[in-house]
Amino acid sequence: MMDGTDLGGVILTAFHSFNIHTDDQQIYTSDNRVAQYQRIASMSLAGAATASERPMSRDVMEDYWSEMKNIKEDAPGQHEEMMERGSMDEAELEEEWLQEAGLSTLVSGTQSDGPTDALLSTLTHSQAAMVKKHLDNYTQTLRKRNRQPMRHVRDVFSTPDTSSAELTPSVSPNGQISHKLPQWNLPKAAAAAAQSQCSVSEREVSSGSSEVMLLSVDVAYSETARAHRRARECQDCRRLQKDDLLRFQVIKPRQGLTRVSDLSSEDIKKIGYISLIELTTFYDVLGIELKRNRVWWSKARESGIFGVPLPTLLENDQKKYPGSRVPLVFKKLLSKLEQTGLQTEGILRVPGSAARVKHLRQELELKFYEDRFDWDEVRQNDAAGLLKMFIRELPYPLLTQQHLPAFTAAQNITSPKHQIQALHLLIMLLPEANRDTLKALLEFLSKVVAFEEKNRMSLWNVSMIVAPNLFIFRGKNARQEEMQGAVGSAHLVRLLIKHQDLLWTVPCFLISHVRKMNEAATDKRTPTSEKTKRKLLRRWNIEKDKDRNEVTDLLDGVIKVQAPLHAKVSMAIQLNSEMKARDIMARFDVENSRGSRSAARRHKQFLFEVGGNIGERCLDPDTYLLDVYGVNPHCEWVLKSLPT
Repeated sequence: MMDGTDLGGVILTAFHSFNIHTDDQQIYTSDNRVAQYQRIASMSLAGAATASERPMSRDVMEDYWSEMKNIKEDAPGQHEEMMERGSMDEAELEEEWLQEAGLSTLVSGTQSDGPTDALLSTLTHSQAAMVKKHLDNYTQTLRKRNRQPMRHVRDVFSTPDTSSAELTPSVSPNGQISHKLPQWNLPKAAAAAAQSQCSVSEREVSSGSSEVMLLSVDVAYSETARAHRRARECQDCRRLQKDDLLRFQVIKPRQGLTRVSDLSSEDIKKIGYISLIELTTFYDVLGIELKRNRVWWSKARESGIFGVPLPTLLENDQKKYPGSRVPLVFKKLLSKLEQTGLQTEGILRVPGSAARVKHLRQELELKFYEDRFDWDEVRQNDAAGLLKMFIRELPYPLLTQQHLPAFTAAQNITSPKHQIQALHLLIMLLPEANRDTLKALLEFLSKVVAFEEKNRMSLWNVSMIVAPNLFIFRGKNARQEEMQGAVGSAHLVRLLIKHQDLLWTVPCFLISHVRKMNEAATDKRTPTSEKTKRKLLRRWNIEKDKDRNEVTDLLDGVIKVQAPLHAKVSMAIQLNSEMKARDIMARFDVENSRGSRSAARRHKQFLFEVGGNIGERCLDPDTYLLDVYGVNPHCEWVLKSLPT
C-alpha cells in the first residue's frame, strides 16, 4: 500500500490499478501500481478536493475500481457501436442550446412568437446577456459560412413598441445589452435581495453535532453568486473543513415549498427552459467552463426491457398501468432489494453470479410483461447486478448525454453551496422520465445507507459503487473521462443521495419566472378576426364582472374553496395573515367527517391553486394563503387528491 498523498483535502490511500486495452480486458499488475497511482493523483479531482472531504479509506477506493472491473467484464465492448450525429459545428451547437432553452423561433425565422417573447421578458440582465451571447455566436458562425441568420440579434433584443419595451431586452448603439425590467427583476432590487440573502445564508446554524447552512431560493443563483464574488468574504463560499457534518436547509418561503411533482407538465417544461439559461449564466459567473456534448446515437430497442429508452419503456408500461412514471421493472427490482437486501452485507458491492444474472436477464425479457417471472428465485446480489445492468444499458445515460458535461463540471465548483445550487438546476433540467427514475434510485440508495451498521455500506461506499454505473461517458474520449472523473463523480453521487429532498424542490425564483411568463403570454394574445374580437369582447365583459366580484372578495379577504369529493363541495373562507393551507384542509376534514362521501376519506386531499398565472400547483400544507393570493389573485382554489 502506498503512503497517503494529500490532494487538496482528498487522500487516496489505495486503489486497484488497471490498464484498459482495445479488447476491453483488464490486466492487473503490481509493477505499474506506482505509475498508475501517480497518473490518477495528477488527474482532475477538483470535485472531491474542493469539497474538503475526509480521507477515503482503502476499501472505498477499491470499491470503485472493482466496480469498474465488473462492468468491463459484464459487458465487453458495450456502446462501441454508438455513432456521432454527423459533424456538428458551433452554429449547430448554439442552435441546439437555443432550442433546448425554449427559444427555437429565434433560429426558425418566425418573426413573432408569444412564448419566446414571454420567456425573454422574464430574464434578468445576466440571463438576457447569456441568451444574446449564444445568439451572437450562432449569427457569427452562420456568416462565416456565408449564410444569413433567420433573425438578427438586433431584431430580438430591441422592441419598437413601448408596451413591451419594459419587458424585453434591447441592444444599445455601442453594442452593450440594456434591459428595462419590471420592478420584480430590477438589478438594484435583485442585488439588494441577493446581498440580504447572502447575509442570511452566511449564518451557519449549529444543530447537534452538525452544521446547517441556510439556503435561500428566492433570488436567482447567478445573482447571489455575483454578490458573493464581489463580497469575497462570504463564509459559505469558503472551503469547509468538515463537509461531512454540513447540512443544507432551505429557508422556507411563505408561499410554500414546491416539489417538482406539484406543478403541471406545461409549467415544468417552462422551468426547464429557464433552468438551462440560469445554469449557463451561473457557470459563467463562477468561471466554470461548460461544454456541450455532441449528440451520440445508439441503436435502441423498441421493445423489451434492457437497452430500451426510458420514454419507450414508460409508453409500453402505461398501456398496462396508466400513469406510470418509473419503469415497472426498475420499480420491481428496487422493491425486491428493499424487501430482502437492505441488511445484506456488501449489497451492491458484492457481485452476483454472472451466469445467474445472465439467465435472469433472459427470463425477464421473456416473462416479465406476461407476469410469469418468478421473483422468489432472485437472490439479493443478483437483483443488485440486474439493477446496475439496467442503468448501464440504457441507450442514453440516465443523466442524459447533453447534460453529463454540466454534471461533471460541477466537480470544479469550489463552494459547497454553489455546488448544491448547480445540481439543483441540473435536476430541474432533466427530462421527466429521467428525473423520476433517478429519484426512485436515490430513495433506495438512501435506505441502503440507513442500514450501514448491518450491510457495511456507508454513503461513500454506495457512491463509489453507483458512480461508474451512473456517469457513463461515451464517444472517443470516454475511457479517459471515466478515469479522470473517478472520485469527483462519486462525490456528486454522494451529494445527490444526501440532499435529494432539497434538490427535488423547485426554487421560488423559477416559479416566479413561470408566473411572469404566463402573464406575459396572456397579455400578448390578441384576436385576429372581427368575429373573434366580438366573442372575446363579450367574454371579457363577463370576466370583468366576475373580476369585480373577486375584487370585492379580495377586499373582504374571502376566497372560495371547491372540494368536489367532500360532503360540503365548496366553502367561503375568510383569510388572515397567519392562515395556512393545512388549516383549510383540516376544516374540510371536519366537515367531511360529518358527511357520507367516502372518496375524500379514502384519499388524502391537498389544496391546489389552479389557473391565473400558474397552470396548477399543489400547495405545501405550511403555505401562507394570503401570500399566494397576493401573487395570484385570479386563481381557483381546489381541494383534491394528488394524481396517481
